[in-house]
Amino acid sequence: MQFIIMAYDGTDEKAMERRLAVREAHLDLFKRMIEKGVFYYGMAILDDKEKMIGSIIVSEFASREALEEEWLKTEPYVVGKVWEKIEIRPVKIPPFLLEK
Repeated sequence: MQFIIMAYDGTDEKAMERRLAVREAHLDLFKRMIEKGVFYYGMAILDDKEKMIGSIIVSEFASREALEEEWLKTEPYVVGKVWEKIEIRPVKIPPFLLEK
């Protein structure tokens, strides 16, 4: 099942500090998830001043429960309290966009 994850950072004065503190761990995990074939791509959400304020990830897991167990439980931005609000929606990616 394919999902889009839209995760928004906290807005307090320490939010960017928390993000930067765990960013390398987040990117390392992201690379591993791509290698496992469960992440297609992701990007930072920027505000009008191009400051990172969240993330969008397109992924594929067996189920919503698998997404939470296999990824979110250990995601540095979750564990490090970077993301304040996380929206997860099922999506359907056209097959031709997945061809390599």
